[in-house]
Parts: sequence; structure tokens; C-alpha cells
Amino acid sequence: MTILIKGGRVIDPASGFDEIADVALANGVVVAIKDIATDFRADEIIDATGCIVMPGLMDLAVRLREPGHEHAHMLESEMAAAVAGGITSLVCLPDTEPVLDEPGLVEMLRFKAEKLNQCRVYPLGALTRGLAGETLTEMVTLTESGCVAFSQAEVPLANTQILQRALQYASTFDIAVWLRPQDSFLGKGVAASGALATRMGLSGVPVAAETIALHTIFELMRATGARVHLCRLSSAAGVALVRQAKLEGLKVTCDISINSLHLTDADIGYFDSRARLNPPLRQQRDRDALRAGLLDGTIDALVSDHTPVDDDAKALPFAESEPGATGVELLLSLALKWSVDSGVSLTRALAVITSGPAEVLGASLEKRQGRVGCLVVGGVADLCVFDPQANWTVKPSTLHSQGKHTPFSGYELPGRVRCTLVGGQVAYQA
Repeated sequence: MTILIKGGRVIDPASGFDEIADVALANGVVVAIKDIATDFRADEIIDATGCIVMPGLMDLAVRLREPGHEHAHMLESEMAAAVAGGITSLVCLPDTEPVLDEPGLVEMLRFKAEKLNQCRVYPLGALTRGLAGETLTEMVTLTESGCVAFSQAEVPLANTQILQRALQYASTFDIAVWLRPQDSFLGKGVAASGALATRMGLSGVPVAAETIALHTIFELMRATGARVHLCRLSSAAGVALVRQAKLEGLKVTCDISINSLHLTDADIGYFDSRARLNPPLRQQRDRDALRAGLLDGTIDALVSDHTPVDDDAKALPFAESEPGATGVELLLSLALKWSVDSGVSLTRALAVITSGPAEVLGASLEKRQGRVGCLVVGGVADLCVFDPQANWTVKPSTLHSQGKHTPFSGYELPGRVRCTLVGGQVAYQA
């Protein structure tokens, strides 16, 4: 199928290209930008006048809830939500039911996702069996089944010896390990330690829960030479440690969530369970440091941390409610809001949701799919077309995701997705 996208402002953060231009797609590949051959015949023409044409978004932290919630058709709804948000590739976490620790489970998930013909799904395999932190999984076999990296998701790995062995194993085969830095004992609270948590009587998670874990990870990286991606950094002290580790030359990347980029612990309000999140929302100085780190490149990617939670699990008292919020449909708009609020260039704001995540996944992604995360001739035709002038209000009832809970409910946000293309096929059109 051939498609011509006409008259849009084409932005490719990876190359710096930014011009009003037409884009021609054929057989799932970008065949021309700006200089369209006179004999090119399009089966479909998309008018992008007044819109921005960019690479499809890549989200590194999405829970699809399958395997485990097949009866609710969660895979279908969450992938539909992803393409409605302009996401063409996503990484799903291994904390499913059952856990993604067997090749058969990974292959089944990939098969079902491919049949839906929407966004591309890249599974994270469990680092230890059942995420129990006791026995390492067969990482090489799981990689052959389609896993792009390995993670404990939200389950801290208390045994440092197991973590060392995991990094040694991963380093031997150049496999990346994704870890959320969280001390298993200090990280058991429900809100960030501070005056607000104390006043509200909520158990606190100190910054030390993150920094102690980071020190441990970096020491083991020095000893093993492993590649590590740090998931959902939350503190100013954590950003400073990552900046230092990068200057040292450690093979480390990191991301932050849309929640931590925009919100603080004050947004908990009067025990609002929609703001019950992992990691917990911290103080304004932490949020400001996260924004600065995202701007200067210390932080590589912005993620939705999409976690659909049902009404019953959120209707409980704050400390007992399930942490998490829906996010895939908000990722683009909240990146744009960061650009507007902080005076960040549009190209940088789009880079942290396109080329930045693609670089985190690196060679493993390119081997599987070709050139993604960029909009260049010869690259994969995964694109997002959005109207930067169209504001919209976040209303849970209008979200495609089955998870209707978000701390951004009622916010007016910039940028509405008009069309999402995956592999040169229209996956969503408003």
C-alpha cells in the first residue's frame, strides 16, 4: 500500500530535520521526504496541513495486563489506547499473571499482539523466575523468543549476590538489564518521605531508598561491565548520581515517568488515590531536577508508566489502593506541556519520546525491525500526525484504555493525535 502525507511540518528529532514537506510511504517504508517522485501514485492521501508529522512514539513502560486478563480483552483495549496516543512501539513489563519468565508465554504474547496489527510490542523478560529474586531465568533463550531486555518490574531484588550474577550473565551475552532503583526495605512506603507524608500519616519512602540502590547497581556495573537501564528515576539525588555515572563512562541509561515530570507530593491532595503511584511523587526540588536532567540528556527518555487499574482497586483508602495510572494516551500531550511550561524546544520534547527511547533499546531493536524512532528515507513507516493547536481536556470516560484513573483528569492539554501509522498502515485515525 502507498500513502502520501501532504503539507505537514515534518520533524525528525534524530536528524534535526524540520520543514514543511510531503512524505511518501510504500510497502511499510518511508520512500521519500520532500522530493516526491512525479510518478509516485498514492493509494491514500492524508492531508496534514497545520499538523506535525513525526516518528511514532516509543513508550518504554507499559503494562498490557496480558497474560492474565484475557477475559477482559485488555491487550486489545490497551493497544488501541496506545495508537490513539500516537505510540507505534511499546515495551511491556514482565509482571503479568503468569510472569513472563518462559519462552512460550513470550511467544504467545507476541503472536497475539501481531495479530491485532496495531503498535509493535517488545516484551521485557523476568530477570528471576516468578520475579521471586531467587533463580535467574534463561535469558538467552528468552531473548531468542523475543525479549529485548530483562527486569524485575516493581519487585526489588534484595539479594545482592543474585543481582551480581544476573549482571555477569547479562554482560556475557551483551543483554541489557532494566532496574528500578529501589531498596527492598526502605521502599515499602506509600508516599515520599517529607512533611506532607508525616502530616497525612502516610508511610514514607525516603530518597535514600533510591540512592542506596543506585550505589549498589553502579558498583556491580563497574565489576561486571553490564549494560543497565534505570527505570522511573524520581529524585534530584538520583539524577546527580546518574549524571556522575555517565561521566565516568558506565553503560547506563534512564527514564522518568510523565507523573514525576509534572506532579509533586502536593498533588496527593486529600488522599486522592489517583496520585497513588510507584515511584511516589516527590517534592518540587526533585521535579525540577528531573526536568533539568531530561533537558540536558542525563535522562534519556520520558515514559507513560501506563498501569491500568480498575475502579475497585482505586476505591480503597489511599494507602491500600493499588498504585498506578493510565498514561499512553497522555504521553505526547504531557511532553508538549513540558515544552510549553519550561520553554524547552519542540524538537527536544519530541526526542525524549522517539529517538531517545530508540537509543535505549539500541541494536536489539534495529535487528528486529530496521530503523525506528526516526523519520528518514529508508526507515520504517511508523509515524504520528498530530495537531499542535488542538487542545483537549482529559476526561476518563473518553479514554480508550480500560484504566480510567489518572491524576491528570480535568487537565487541558495541548496536541491531539490525528493519525497513527504502523508499518505504513493506518492504525488510528481521529
